[in-house]
Amino acid sequence: MVRTLRAGRMATFVYFGLSGFLLGMWVVHIPSIEHRTGIDHAALGRLLLLLGAGSFAGMQAIGPLTDRFGARRVVPAGAVLSSVAVVGPGLAPNAWTLGAALAVLGACNGGGLNVGMNAHAVQVERGYGRPVMSAFHATYSIGGVLASLVGAATLSAGVRPAVTLAAVAVLGAAVAVAAAPALLPPERAREAGAARARRRVPWRIWALAALALMIMLCEGVANDWSALHLRRVLDASPGTAALAYGAFATTMTIGRLLADRVAARLGAAAVLRYGASVAALGMTAAALSPWIAPALAGWAVFGAGLSGCVPQLFSAAGHADRDAAGVNVSRVAGIGYLGMLAGPAAIGALTGAMPLNLTFFLPVACCVAAAAAAGILRTRPGAVPEPAVDAAGGRAEGRCG
Repeated sequence: MVRTLRAGRMATFVYFGLSGFLLGMWVVHIPSIEHRTGIDHAALGRLLLLLGAGSFAGMQAIGPLTDRFGARRVVPAGAVLSSVAVVGPGLAPNAWTLGAALAVLGACNGGGLNVGMNAHAVQVERGYGRPVMSAFHATYSIGGVLASLVGAATLSAGVRPAVTLAAVAVLGAAVAVAAAPALLPPERAREAGAARARRRVPWRIWALAALALMIMLCEGVANDWSALHLRRVLDASPGTAALAYGAFATTMTIGRLLADRVAARLGAAAVLRYGASVAALGMTAAALSPWIAPALAGWAVFGAGLSGCVPQLFSAAGHADRDAAGVNVSRVAGIGYLGMLAGPAAIGALTGAMPLNLTFFLPVACCVAAAAAAGILRTRPGAVPEPAVDAAGGRAEGRCG
C-alpha cells in the first residue's frame, strides 16, 4: 500500500504539471493566434470569457462523475481530452471558431482534468495523513513555466502554432495514458456519493467557495494588471514592467512548495489567515509605492502570501465529505474561477473612477476579509487528514514520502 500511495502521489504531480503545461501552451501562443484570426484585444477579452464559461460548466458536470466513477477513470480521460483540445485554438481561422475552441478547452482542462486531479489529490492527502496539496499546485505553476520556455523556443524558431500544439497534444495524451495505472483506486463504491451529489450543498462548502472567489480574484488581478501597474503608474520600461508578474509568479511557486510543511505545523486556518494578511500588506506596498523596486517587492510579497491559500480551501472542500469530494471541489473551484475572471474586469471598471494603483485596494479588502474568515477551516495546529483505509482494512502509512 505504501508503494501504491507513492505511485499515486507521483501520478498526481504528473497530471498537475500536465494541466499547467497545456494551458500555458495556449497562453504563450495568444499573440500569434490573435494575429492570425484578425481579432483585436477587445474581441480577445470577450472570447476569453468563453474559456471561463467552459471551465465553470465542465467543473459542475465532472464533479458528480468523479464521485460516481472515481478520479482514476475521470483524470486520464480529462487529460487526454485536454491534450486534444489544445490544438483547437491553433487551428481556428476566425473569431467564431476560436471562441468554440476556447469553450471546449476550458471544459476539458478546467473541468475534466482540474476537478478530477484535485479530487485525487485529496485522496492522496488522506492516505498520507498530512498536507500535500500545495505541492501539487506548485507543480501546476511549474508546468506553466515550462510551457513558456517551450513556446518561446518554438516561436523563435518560426514553428507555426498549429504544428507546436499538435505535437503537444500527442505528447500530452501519451503522458496521460502512461500515468493512469499509478492512480489510486476509489476508496469505496461511488453510488452513495452520487446520491449525496443531488442533495443540498452544505453551507460550509459555499463559505469555502466564497473565500476561494476572493483569493482567486486577487490572483486574477496579479495575472492581468501587475505588469500594467508598473508600466502605466510608475512609467517602467516594458521589460522591467514584466518583472512584476515574474516576481509574483516566482514567489507563488516557491510558497506553494513550502506551504505543506507550514500547514502541517500550524494548521490550514493559520496558512490562510497569515497568508492573506501578508498578501494584503504586499499589495498595499505595491499600490502606494512611488518607486519601481519597492513595487516589485510588494508584488513578490503578494504572491508569497497568496501561495498557500487556495490549496487549503480545495483540500478542506475535498475532506468535508469523502463520498462527495468531487462535487465539493467542483463547487469551490468553479466559484473561485469566477473570481479569477471577475477580478481583472472589476479593476478595469474601477479605473474609470480612480487611478489604477488605488483600484488595488479591492484585492486588499478581499485579503483582509479572507484572513478574518479563516476560522472556517477549523484546523488545529498539527492536525492532519485521517489516513485512508486500504481494501484489506489496514491503514496506509502516513509518512511514506
